[in-house]
Amino acid sequence: MNAQTEKFLIDGPTGKLEVAVDRPDAAPSASAPGASPDVSPGYVGLAFVSHPHPLFGGTMDNKVAQTLARAFVQLGYLTARLNFRGVGASEGEHDRGIGEQDDLLALIDHVRRDPAHAGLPFVLGGFSFGAFVTSKVAATLAERGDPAKRLVLVGTPAGRWEVPTVPEDSVVVHGEQDETIPLADAFDWARPQELPITVLPGADHFFHRKLHILKRVVTESWRV
Repeated sequence: MNAQTEKFLIDGPTGKLEVAVDRPDAAPSASAPGASPDVSPGYVGLAFVSHPHPLFGGTMDNKVAQTLARAFVQLGYLTARLNFRGVGASEGEHDRGIGEQDDLLALIDHVRRDPAHAGLPFVLGGFSFGAFVTSKVAATLAERGDPAKRLVLVGTPAGRWEVPTVPEDSVVVHGEQDETIPLADAFDWARPQELPITVLPGADHFFHRKLHILKRVVTESWRV
């Protein structure tokens, strides 16, 4: 994503997982969106981003996943992405969104285990298939009494996957002209939850020519 991006391998449930980490350029001030004066070391928390479907070319370098990472970094979060099993240098085979939840949990555990990150809040973001994986992992962590501070779900694959209910402050963004996950399916999922969706006019599933707007929506949502 930038010259400071760190890429390395960690131990996952079925072998090595390829990870990329980006850090804010400088410590945010206490007045920055989401900042807290008692949070260290130089960022407001940790963010974890999940990529779209591996069988359709999805990787951690997907443009939407990178846009989410950029938004989190701008907000002051140390941000980690991974290639799910079987993608890039990550070992293992695609597991229909089930084993991928364990992959994300392994990444979260690895980053949070660093003593320098003790006590830092964390947020989760995902695009398409990654939004499904993120929502399921968020539910698992909440059941454990260790909930994420907030979720960002983009192109949520409602109708294709059993996406669980998410917290009411989740940031949900969808393209008006999404040809992969129809907007109507996203509304059908959100309606029983009374969950707002931000719709980007003219945007397709991959937010072609709309990535700058997506980034702005996420960063501005943090100020609410």
